[in-house]
Amino acid sequence: MPSENLAGRTVAGYRLLERVGEGGTATVYRAKHTERGPAAVKILKDRFRSDPVAMQRFLREAGYGERVQHPNVVRTDDFGEVEGLYYLALEWADGEPLSSYVSQNGPLDPPVAGRVIDQLASALGAAHAVGIIHRDLKPENTMFERALERVKLLDFGIARDAQQASGDRLTRAGFFVGTPMYVAPEALSGAQAGEPADIYSLAMMTYFLLTGRHPWVGKSPRDLFTQLLNSDPRSIKEAAGPDLIVTPALERAVMTGLSRDPAKRQKSVREFGDQVIGALKEPPPDPAPQGTVDKILRAIGLR
Repeated sequence: MPSENLAGRTVAGYRLLERVGEGGTATVYRAKHTERGPAAVKILKDRFRSDPVAMQRFLREAGYGERVQHPNVVRTDDFGEVEGLYYLALEWADGEPLSSYVSQNGPLDPPVAGRVIDQLASALGAAHAVGIIHRDLKPENTMFERALERVKLLDFGIARDAQQASGDRLTRAGFFVGTPMYVAPEALSGAQAGEPADIYSLAMMTYFLLTGRHPWVGKSPRDLFTQLLNSDPRSIKEAAGPDLIVTPALERAVMTGLSRDPAKRQKSVREFGDQVIGALKEPPPDPAPQGTVDKILRAIGLR
């Protein structure tokens, strides 16, 4: 059943110009405010306006977005209820989702990937500093402005407050939220996700941005789910193309972030980001001397 299209209406001073996206509970419009200028406005879908849990989630997203102030996080400008419509007005982010960019152009060059990871680590660090766990970090939720090599983190719709009492949870125990490929194993198992879960998601994004691939390839959702919980990720070197030089430091940094055990990951998103950036700046290893190459070839009967 198609959702209502409110394009053309004005909500709290925001003229809804066109519908540009749709999630499970809300529709996103490109909009313009007479004083604030361009904006993205999320409107809670009509069928959820009488659902108190859906409304509470929607308002929590607005509150979380207001708490995280960072140049690489989309700014929350306004939210509320007007004429029965629950709305959330956000800064308009130029560019396109990182998922679309990589799909169309291939993996990011390592220096560009390093700058993107640096910005995301900083943005997530700002969220963690005020007690917010994003829980849905993925390329689809990251806008990329190629000309400026700048990213903006979107969507705190399923974020949670790290100080939140377990009785205040809006997600039932035993259920996970997020996109399976980017969700940490502990969250897939239904556990409460903390900062290490965002580190895992950032490691998954790093892998994807550098290779254009994922560490696991399931033949079905069930197969993928099983692999995520039980199988080791394939190495970056195996997934990468010939243009990416994978140093031991880079492999180690990303695989540490992808550890199944949260306690074995880096201690913070900033530590993960610094390790990856440092590894990407390392010079490639020197090629083996020609004499060594000749000895190896003779040993295997090729010389």
